[in-house]
Amino acid sequence: MPNTDRSRIAQIAAHSRWAKVQDRNAATAKARQAALDRFDLLVDPEGVLPIAERRRRAGSARKAYFLQLAHKSAKARAK
Repeated sequence: MPNTDRSRIAQIAAHSRWAKVQDRNAATAKARQAALDRFDLLVDPEGVLPIAERRRRAGSARKAYFLQLAHKSAKARAK
């Protein structure tokens, strides 16, 4: 299937889903929390750090991750 067809089908599915949802924020809350929890687990796999320290480190890990993504994106666009 060509990429344009796949993209169009995905857009139709996304719009159909959001047309049925009253509160988008509530509908995506679990996924957003799971994404944040990933960084907590990355910096403190044993769960031994105090919460404030874990959150500080997780914040830095999250920033590093998104900076890496931005760097890769910029390199790809430069090609």
